Amino acid sequence: MQTVMGNYATMAESIVDSRLFPFSFLSDEWSDTVIWQRLVRGKVFELLAYNPPKTTLNPKTVKKFEHDGLVVELIRYEQPYGPSTEAYFMKPKDTPEGKKLPAVAALHDHSGLKYYGKEKITAFPEENQYLIDFKNGCYGGVSWASELAKRGYAVLAPDIFLWGSRKMNLDGVDDEYTKVLRELEFESKEYFDMYNHFCGVHENLIAKSLFMAGTTWPGVMLYEDMRAIDYLLTRDDIDHDRIGCGGLSCGGEQTIFLSGMDSRIKCAVCVCFMNTAAEMVKHNMTHHTWMAHAPGLSNMMDLPDVITLSGGNPTMVQYREHDSLFTLKGQKESHKKIGRVFGKMGCSEKYNGLFYPGGHAFDLEMQKDAFGWFDKWLK
Repeated sequence: MQTVMGNYATMAESIVDSRLFPFSFLSDEWSDTVIWQRLVRGKVFELLAYNPPKTTLNPKTVKKFEHDGLVVELIRYEQPYGPSTEAYFMKPKDTPEGKKLPAVAALHDHSGLKYYGKEKITAFPEENQYLIDFKNGCYGGVSWASELAKRGYAVLAPDIFLWGSRKMNLDGVDDEYTKVLRELEFESKEYFDMYNHFCGVHENLIAKSLFMAGTTWPGVMLYEDMRAIDYLLTRDDIDHDRIGCGGLSCGGEQTIFLSGMDSRIKCAVCVCFMNTAAEMVKHNMTHHTWMAHAPGLSNMMDLPDVITLSGGNPTMVQYREHDSLFTLKGQKESHKKIGRVFGKMGCSEKYNGLFYPGGHAFDLEMQKDAFGWFDKWLK
């Protein structure tokens, strides 16, 4: 970062190095997990600053079909602002009538691909080559949410703000910004690439607008993920006491906040999104979008502290040794800190941090370990 920001980078590094993270459970002030969790969650919710008007969920099943041994429902439910959220709900088609399944909220990645959300991790008939190529690169060629459902889970894969069904409506954008896009063949590879480029370029404007409006992007993200859990609780075919969540990259960030801030989540797998604030400031800022920024959080706690707000619920974090988005040092420091927090809480066995060779991905070996973790704690 030094070569880009010069002396200003040194200032930011000095500031982050001075942070003591007083609301980490490792601080001497804290000993009672329940009191700490209740107080600090309140402070984090206040910092995230997203308090939209109460809106009826109004869930609907848009369509229902069978695919590859699963019953798949396309679900739609309302949000306070913007278009409705769509999500895929999946479970094995041979599920006995009346059986309540453990459930997992499968949280999609960022990957610079915003045209699709839930489709990136679910399988459905007649996938286009663009999605096939993407899944080959990030997920070992499989749709991990669907693969998990085949193991006896109810899996919900929702879109979040600015992806898939929640993506930007270009009809409301001035033609001067979208003219090139409109001239391309709809849903061609060139169209997808240009749309995703357009969204990436305008993330700065969206983030500044949210901040100026008095809210934060992580706040919107967390609210929408909690809304997905609200939907799961409307169903009578899942066990409401056995709900987990997990995801890669942006899905990992969602996992950090959702599992840390929502007591309905009983088990979590965070994939390739864990680092210390100091390492991110010093080495990784150019690799991250505004979704990762909760202004003021470092005055309270570090990113690994957030996931421990679950209060000791089973948590797996998967790290990659050559992940370009995070330094190995920051990942190792995060792993050590999470382990110390779980140790202080008296539940060391409920944290598992695993390191894998290679770059940013959720490959088949990692999926096997993640699914095993869900099996251990949700089944």
